[in-house]
Amino acid sequence: MQYVRDMSQPAKSVRTPATPEPPESAAGSRAAAQRLKMRRELAAAAMELFATKGYEATTVDEIAAAAGVARRTFFRHFRSKEEAIFPDHDDTLVRAEAVLNAAPAHEHPLDTVCRGIKEVMKMYAARPEISVARYKLTREVPTLREAEIASVARYERLFTRYLLGHFDEHAHDDDANDDPLLAEVAASAVVTAHNHVLRRWLRAGGQGDVEAQLDHAFAIVRKTFGSGIMAGRRTAAAPQRAAAPVPAHGEVLVTVARTDAPLDEVMRTIEQALKER
Repeated sequence: MQYVRDMSQPAKSVRTPATPEPPESAAGSRAAAQRLKMRRELAAAAMELFATKGYEATTVDEIAAAAGVARRTFFRHFRSKEEAIFPDHDDTLVRAEAVLNAAPAHEHPLDTVCRGIKEVMKMYAARPEISVARYKLTREVPTLREAEIASVARYERLFTRYLLGHFDEHAHDDDANDDPLLAEVAASAVVTAHNHVLRRWLRAGGQGDVEAQLDHAFAIVRKTFGSGIMAGRRTAAAPQRAAAPVPAHGEVLVTVARTDAPLDEVMRTIEQALKER
């Protein structure tokens, strides 16, 4: 199995050479910054109320009042109160996708995915105190834990779609249907490695060199899965094919492993679970 980079680009609207692509306006940048600021203020208010009153006893009206805004303002930013403690996931998903889209042609796709998910770690590491408090809260409230799992699944689907676009159709001798499985295994391994390091860092109170720990975890993923999927680069003569479709709302795989299990053992658990689906 070899990875290939799909060099085809989506069709663009026709523009005359004299008309440059318009840069993002300053007003648009300010609006985005204000939106994120409000989302974070609502999130801070929600977390404080959840911690003092309890999740079930806290209402959207109370969250909005604590943030100094109207109820309708809350619903412009979040669909429900459980979403309010995850204000950055939407923007982080956009940044992760931008990393994939801007990947250099020589980079191994698995390395690109590892760089992409580092955007998630940056989100948590930017505000350690809030991240630790949120981690404690999600462990206590099943509804919040389920919301976080759903957010993680979005990253995994993004990475799976990306890896599916880098398989060489001529690298299969037996079964081309292996492509979706191998892409999902690799994407799941990267996400699991990230989450393993993240949980350990959060349990330590947000202390330690999390980037070095993450690089070590990714090295294990590369060692474990790199040779297994025979990742490589396309030659100039190799044909290309479109990525196999991945549903926008794919299934969420749940596996069970000890929290103190070595990362390579967790990787094997995921791989085995995917094979048995």
